[in-house]
Amino acid sequence: AFSILPSFSFHAVSTKQINLLATMSEVSVVLVGCGAPLKSMGWYHATQILHEGCDIAARLDFIVEPWYMSPAGAKSPGSAEFAEFKKELEATKGVKFFSRVEDVPSVENGVKRLAIISARTSDNPSLFASCLGIGCHAIFLEKPGATSVSELESMRDKAKELGVSVFMGFNKNVSKFVSKTREYAKSHPGSNVTFLHNNNYEESGLNECFERNAEGMLKNMAIHELALAVTFYGVSVDNIASVEADKDFSQCKTLEGSSGKAFTDFSTLKFTIKTLDNKEISIAADRCGGDDSVGIVTDSEGKELVRFTMPDDEDAATIKNAEERIAGAMPYFYVQSPDYETLKKRVAKAIVNSESAEGVATIDVAVETLKVAEYLTPILMEQLK
Repeated sequence: AFSILPSFSFHAVSTKQINLLATMSEVSVVLVGCGAPLKSMGWYHATQILHEGCDIAARLDFIVEPWYMSPAGAKSPGSAEFAEFKKELEATKGVKFFSRVEDVPSVENGVKRLAIISARTSDNPSLFASCLGIGCHAIFLEKPGATSVSELESMRDKAKELGVSVFMGFNKNVSKFVSKTREYAKSHPGSNVTFLHNNNYEESGLNECFERNAEGMLKNMAIHELALAVTFYGVSVDNIASVEADKDFSQCKTLEGSSGKAFTDFSTLKFTIKTLDNKEISIAADRCGGDDSVGIVTDSEGKELVRFTMPDDEDAATIKNAEERIAGAMPYFYVQSPDYETLKKRVAKAIVNSESAEGVATIDVAVETLKVAEYLTPILMEQLK
């Protein structure tokens, strides 16, 4: 039988004890958009919350899966694996599954509820509104949050009206390699920083990649690096003095997807932003460059001084444990596992203790990041013609 819970261990506790824990030291999680086991980010969020070794102050109570619990989705690829996952969690953890957010029971008095939304970007606004309607105290929203700035701003404003905190899944904001890169650059005045993001697509798979990520590289793959620029370098649309593409590194292509529709996007991209307050940051992304992320510090002449990577040697044991615990998942889950664990730990702790979540990007950062992505995309495409 299919199982993605091979080495999880669960404590046998009474319902009364569980409710007491939820009220005092845990958040109650509603996961929206589970997706296919071994392939979808929502599913991976679930496995980390359930795994005691992650020590996240959260309990997974409800999963909402609109696609696989629909008549069409029930016959689609991945549905059998989802059905087995559902059956196992219902039996071992008492997790309740629904096809609609609106069907999730109202939050109980004294319980703090967190919604984790990991669905298709185009579905996020409606799912977000539904989560506000079931009494969520906070929402963890996967990047980029929405397909447009106006949608994301509307979501932000509705949440603020209700006093709901919104955290974003920009995992690199809490990555060690980012902290190390920034600290090194700070101690070497006049140096420059480049954040490089690699994916491990084959050239032959770029057609499917462009179609599946139709919002484009800057709103998808490189959105993490743009969030770093916004968070740590003060980049905004209003204070960008210049942006320049590295034409030797970058390539913009138009490829036909399986639908027959053509998609224009970057397969590789590198550019440097200079701000009005004299800050400079470079961002690079390569769809076919591997499965790591790198922070590179160079001197004023462009000579490399140091580079820090994710994953690094310190992460090797954590990644190996994740691979052994759940074999066969998408490789980037293992690579990003330590950072996503840190994100959820900080968010859950912040909700339980009614405090800010250290280093975690908010929806305000996401709005500005999406604005920058929309602003830069046509400029960079024009430069690469």
